[in-house]
This record gives sequence, structure tokens and C-alpha cells, in this order.
Amino acid sequence: MKLPAFLSSFAEAIPDREAVCCGNARLSFAQLHEQSSRLACGLAALGVATGERVAICLHNRVEFVVAFAAVVKAGAIAVTLNPRLATRELEHIFADCRPRAVFFENGTRAAVACAGVESALTINVDETTYVELLSTVGELPEVPVDFDDCQITYTSGTTGKPKGAVITQSNYITSNAWLNASQWGMTREDRVLVTTPLAHRTAFSRLMNTFLIGSSIVIMTRFDAKEAARLIEEEHITLLGMVPTVGRMLMPEIEQNPARFANLRLAVVTGEAFPVELKQRMQELLPNLKLYSFFASTEASAMTLLGPEEQISKGASTGRMNPGVEVKLVNEEDVSVAVGEVGEILVRSGVPGRYLTMREYFNNPAATADAFQDGWFRTGDLGRLDSDGYLYIVDRKKDMVLSGGYNIYSKEVEAAIAQIAGVEDVAVVGVPDPIFGESVAAFIQLKPGAQLASAQVIEHCRTQLASYKKPKHVHFLEELPRNSSGKVLKFELRALWSGTK
Repeated sequence: MKLPAFLSSFAEAIPDREAVCCGNARLSFAQLHEQSSRLACGLAALGVATGERVAICLHNRVEFVVAFAAVVKAGAIAVTLNPRLATRELEHIFADCRPRAVFFENGTRAAVACAGVESALTINVDETTYVELLSTVGELPEVPVDFDDCQITYTSGTTGKPKGAVITQSNYITSNAWLNASQWGMTREDRVLVTTPLAHRTAFSRLMNTFLIGSSIVIMTRFDAKEAARLIEEEHITLLGMVPTVGRMLMPEIEQNPARFANLRLAVVTGEAFPVELKQRMQELLPNLKLYSFFASTEASAMTLLGPEEQISKGASTGRMNPGVEVKLVNEEDVSVAVGEVGEILVRSGVPGRYLTMREYFNNPAATADAFQDGWFRTGDLGRLDSDGYLYIVDRKKDMVLSGGYNIYSKEVEAAIAQIAGVEDVAVVGVPDPIFGESVAAFIQLKPGAQLASAQVIEHCRTQLASYKKPKHVHFLEELPRNSSGKVLKFELRALWSGTK
């Protein structure tokens, strides 16, 4: 079973049904199928071969969808890039995946050029070259049936080096066809609103619902609460995909006029913790809305599910494990812990790449070996199970900050700040944020006699990292708190931040 075959079947069965809408651009299933097939033929004519990587550095727009479909039809692997990444982040990714071609736009032209992809074919979707490729006529390449890779999505590495998770077509078929249809009751009649960047798996999974179930997708170019409310009402949205930050920002619009959201029957939420009081208020205002939340990662997809009837009674949990997903919690010696005790969360769902778990980290056998243990994937998160089988996330072993649905690794920000002259040492933690769930707080120990301002730190990070990764809070300490072995005590920094608000 392959993604292009699903899309082809919908193009035949419901050719005139709207597949994707973004701004003023709309494509039916027939148009999406035809445009992506022609573009795939164009890529093949340019020499793109099976297994080669094609980077997609685009903001949310219809061309993103067409490009991804074309890449898979051509037998290549799409490298979906967040267009907000800094130049040095793109440099590392391009050097790692060695793309054969790169899709970009006027808005990302400079970043792609600075990142250095001289050996790659560059395709600007805002220029005539792209239009000419859409006019290519020919036969689609014959892709080997056993070739299943379709996407590489880069996650922030704990050492500051992003790792490329290789996601297969089987991964998406299992998660976004079988699981979503069986658990949420999704059908081709659903119209889905995407509120976050397509480059991230949270939004990308909703796009896969379009490919695999035949639902229609309405994509926001950027999130705005008033615009989201308008789209939900006027586009007859039935399913809202979001992170808790979007829920918080949308709540004033819901409170002002709940009737505008009457078409909504489902809301699916992942990311940072979704406060119980927010869920309760949403259910009070929209009693016909079914709310589903889950624990997921780029590498392991959705591992748990918390259904509508459990959102309050088990609201602090992430739900029970999904069908077919095994879980075990282990201590530092990799020994399973008892029910109620905290351990690192390991999951398994058959052979990596065949069901929910990614196949591997691209071009990184050492990271792959570290991530898997006899087929078990190490999430790096700490949790506990209760006697009813519900999973609770306790902490993040990887020191990851979840801000507005984005994953930000502390070590990545620390590495950027450590480059600043005068910085002796630095530690970064996530602290509570009323809008984004968490925000980045940096604690800096300066060298003797050095002087540095918070604004300088933030501006430096802005040039080195994606903007959303820069610290919101900067504090200078004479000395970072450490234990007897010299390790920084981050729990003390979080406590200190609470007293400095």
C-alpha cells in the first residue's frame, strides 16, 4: 500500500471534491493528483531518482502539498523543513541529507541560498520554472514496491545537531488511515483546519488524513484566532487540529460567540500539557465537540489516546496506549519499574518503519543504535503508569522545552549562548508560560569582569537559531547551582525562576 495509490483512488472516486485550500488557492482531488503527477514527471526528467532527497522549504501553501505528493510519486524522499530555521541550522541539514533538489519560495530564497546547496537543483515555486515543471507530460517513474521511505523530518538534537527521522509510507498509513479513522471516526466528509506549520508532524498528519481518508484540509498560512474562527464558520470545519497554545488563543473567540463553532465535531490536541480547566471550559461552551488528546513524537507518532469522556476524570494523563503499541518504563539500569513508579518511557510497535515507529535516523547509525533497544524506542521522556493503564508524563529526560507546539532542546540553545564572548557557563530550562505552555529561560554565569545584557543574548540567539527558540527570560548568576559531581541542578533554576517572576 502506497500513498500515491490512495490519492489516485480519491481522484477517481471524488474528483471534484475539494482536497486542499490555503488562502485563495484551492485544489480538488483530481487537480492535486494531476498537478503532483506532472511535477513528479518533471522531477524525474531532471534526474531525481529513487531514494534521493528533495528538500521542501516552504511556508504553509498549496504548493507544499503538491510538492510533497510529487516527491513521493517520483520515488524520492521529502525533507520537510521549517522555513523559520536559521541559516546555520539549514546548513547542517543540507550537509547531512545532501538533497538532489530543493523547493523554495521568494520568502525563503535568501535562507536557502546562504545555507549553500550549490549541487542541488533549486526550484522556486514563485517563478515560471515551477509552472513549466507542472506542464511536464510523461509516465510516472516505476518505484520499487519495497521502497517505503517518504519523509525525513529533522528534530532538534540534544547535542545541538538536528537528527533526521526517516518516516515511511507504512508509518502514515497505520497512524493516519487506520488509527485516526477507527478511533476518531474520521471520514471523507470531514473538513480539517490546520493551524500550525506543515513542516511539523502535528500538522503534517492532518495532511495525511487528506491523502489516506479523503478528508478536505484547510491550511492557515499563520495562526490568528479571529481568522481561525472565521474559517471554522465559513469553511464548515468539522475537525480542528491544534496544540494547546492554539486552544488558549482561540478561547476568547469561542467565549464571545460559541455558535460560530457549531460545525466542529472533533478537536485533536497534542503538544505540551493541555490544562484541565481549559478543556472543561471548552466542553462547557461546545457541548457537542468531542475532544481527543494524545502523547506523540516525531519518531514514534501517537503513542496514547485520551478520549472525550476521560478529559476531566483522567485529565492529567495522556491516556492509554494505542492499539498495537507496547510500553515499558525503566530505571537507569533499564529494569522495568512498578506501577506508579517513574521511569523512562520505551515504546514498541513491531518492526521500526513498518507500523508507527520511524525506521531510523538518516545517515546516523550511532543515534539509531542509541534510540532503539531490541526494537524498543527510547522516548527520552519520564513517566508513570497508574493501575488503570493511563500514562502520565512526569518530566523530560532530554530537557526539551515545549513552547507553542514547538520542540526546543535546552542543549541547542545553551550551545548558541556559549558562543558569546564573556559567557563562562549557561543552563536553559523551560518555565511556565500562560500563552505558549512553556517558554525558554536562560541562566548565565559570566566570566570574571565580563558584562552582558539580556537583549544581547536574545539577539545573538535570533541570528543562530529559529526565532521561536530564543530565550524569553535571561538571568545572570554569580554561579550556577551544581551537585557534588558538578552537574547543573536545573530543578533549582526552575525554583529560582519562580521567585524572580
